[in-house]
Amino acid sequence: MPRPACCLVVLFMLFASAGSAGPWPREPKGVFLSLSAEGDRDGNSHAGLYAEYGLTPRNTLGFEFGRGNTGETRALIWMQRALDRSEGADRWAVSLGIGAIQRDGSILPVGQIGAGWGRGLDAVPVLKAIPGGGWLAAEGRVRIAGAMKDGPAVHELAASEADALAWLTPEFETKAELTLGLRPASGVMLVNQLRLEQRDDTGFSSKFASSIVRDLSGPAKVELGVIAPLSGPGSPALKIGSWLEF
Repeated sequence: MPRPACCLVVLFMLFASAGSAGPWPREPKGVFLSLSAEGDRDGNSHAGLYAEYGLTPRNTLGFEFGRGNTGETRALIWMQRALDRSEGADRWAVSLGIGAIQRDGSILPVGQIGAGWGRGLDAVPVLKAIPGGGWLAAEGRVRIAGAMKDGPAVHELAASEADALAWLTPEFETKAELTLGLRPASGVMLVNQLRLEQRDDTGFSSKFASSIVRDLSGPAKVELGVIAPLSGPGSPALKIGSWLEF
């Protein structure tokens, strides 16, 4: 295999799904909605709603709501602001969010801050030769939640390395996501992501996620994906979702 092709294959495998715009702001009054569900082979599952709305050319409002079979419900609202003025190849953004978690009869606050960078493949050496184009993005988030009263049970799960713990929100976590998106054909996207996470309960973990997104009629899309743990707790999981963008 030619060396450039080998590089592309390696990049595809290293960078792996998320429906968010990343550091790219939504157009004013533009709407993105996603409904998704994930489940692993151990019976753990999660369903979620994700939404974005373009307030201004540089400000995007977001909302996330999710519920898992572990008994946790989480809601988060956030604001993202573009730091650039859509000039040049790079896109930069920061975000701030607040919300609440309900678990074990308690409702506690949660907050997060984030930052991201993105660039279209047409401005990336070597990768710009990929037919159909795509994008690269790197995002990081820090999330802090209130102390749960089920702390002893959580520590017991951590000690036993139970996979179910990966589906619960820790009191403190940092995340980094590296994404490579490709458009190999009309109406088709491949979204590949490497997810790195450091939690106060289970330590470091990493996952590779890959999804194929296919256009349906009008503004609708369907997403099918897999999530594979590379290190730390967790089991392989499947994801199915639907997108609406208008």
